[in-house]
Amino acid sequence: MNAVLEAFGMVATTEVAIAILASAAYGMVIGALPGLTATMATALLVPVTFYLSPIAAIATIITASAMAIFSGDIPGALMRIPGTPASAAYTDEAYALTRKGQAEIALGASLWFSALGGIFGTVALMIMAPALAEMALSFSTFEYFWLSFLGLMCATLVARSSPIKAIAAALLGLLVTCIGIENPGGVPRFTFGFTDLLGGIEVLPALVGVFAVSEIMRAMTAAPPPPIPHRPLGSILGGQWALTRRYQKQMWRGNVVGVLVGALPGAGADMAAWIAYANSKRFSKEPEKFGTGHPEGLVESGAANNSALAGGWVPATLFGIPGDTITAIAIGVLYMKGLNPGPTLFTEKASSMYALYMVFIIANILMIPLGIMMIRASRHVLRAPRAAAMPMILLLCAVGAFAIGNNPFAIVLVAVFGVIGYVMERNGFPVAAMVLGIVMGTMVEQNFVTSLIKSDGDLLPFFERPVSSVLAAMTVAALLWPAFVWLLRRLRRPVPA
Repeated sequence: MNAVLEAFGMVATTEVAIAILASAAYGMVIGALPGLTATMATALLVPVTFYLSPIAAIATIITASAMAIFSGDIPGALMRIPGTPASAAYTDEAYALTRKGQAEIALGASLWFSALGGIFGTVALMIMAPALAEMALSFSTFEYFWLSFLGLMCATLVARSSPIKAIAAALLGLLVTCIGIENPGGVPRFTFGFTDLLGGIEVLPALVGVFAVSEIMRAMTAAPPPPIPHRPLGSILGGQWALTRRYQKQMWRGNVVGVLVGALPGAGADMAAWIAYANSKRFSKEPEKFGTGHPEGLVESGAANNSALAGGWVPATLFGIPGDTITAIAIGVLYMKGLNPGPTLFTEKASSMYALYMVFIIANILMIPLGIMMIRASRHVLRAPRAAAMPMILLLCAVGAFAIGNNPFAIVLVAVFGVIGYVMERNGFPVAAMVLGIVMGTMVEQNFVTSLIKSDGDLLPFFERPVSSVLAAMTVAALLWPAFVWLLRRLRRPVPA
């Protein structure tokens, strides 16, 4: 009890309050700009943390990352341009709702369930941190291979088109991840003598290209689409309680998936959002409505991406193992401020851990009023003429891509993937499946090759370990699911007389 009171005193200071408010506004803006990720938002804050107290420094990282993960949904819903990779899983769904004149439902669901997911993840972090960390540490490269491959197979579940085309698009994404020297052998692949390709293809330029630039190309070549209804946004949170009651099972499932996936080192909110959206469609009673502006998938994946943020702090605080890129940055800040990650952090500096939990809860509660303000400020994007909006969007895409690493070649990649995305969508290939292949490809290959080295080329260990065998069965089921559905339809088809 004394530790809790001491933690409250640490948080209830002017410095921490200013740090939370300033980083919240900063994270909202950075996350809403296409190409600028939550990771970039937290990385740019590191120099600022030099001058802050330990709790204020960690508060800036926690608050900015939570706000950026949510606000990445805003350009996705309004312009079909995901602000962060975690938003890409359900961008099409949110944009379809906007085109139906229900932008407030899409953005309200993202805001409400992201906040609830963040709070759930914090509570789970407080209660189950040791157990979750032990589970995460029990995962070897064999389990990580099946987990990442299972995430890749989500392409067949989230696709609205042919599963064959979805798998083909995912394989194209895997081919893209083969470019460069960042592979287990360290051998240059598919670089064709270009030094710019040695570092491989960054996810963000590819994501911005296939979603944003291809959208601009469609606007240039196609007849103007029916205008999005220009009407004042209704109550952002008006219908969210009804959605909470209707989809409470999906919300809880998304929360749990987010925490479990977030606790696995290297997984993060991106994988949690994809898996949660695929689960939502797989177990839905109305799977045919997905992709047409159906809020069910938004509820589950929105809850998952923010609960995964808190889950990522489990291995980070207990063992100093980053759950994702954001907690990798946070670990550096923890060491810099003398809060060395490890079991002793919970015993010797328990008050600091309680203060961290309080900051998480405050940040997710603060997300709601700030999110409403950000959404209402962003709605004016819908009123801008397309002829004026598209060049500005293209400029933002170029600036965002360049800002990732101050590399002009990233702008070229955005343009190339814009053409690829345009051609794929014209021919019915889902670009989301390709993005999923790019996100998961490196993890699949590295864990597969590392596991083969461990087993001296033997494939049996992939199936012998208990958790690995369960994940293998789930992956095979996901792989065979399209064939099962096709066979079921053939059997149900009436025989002609």
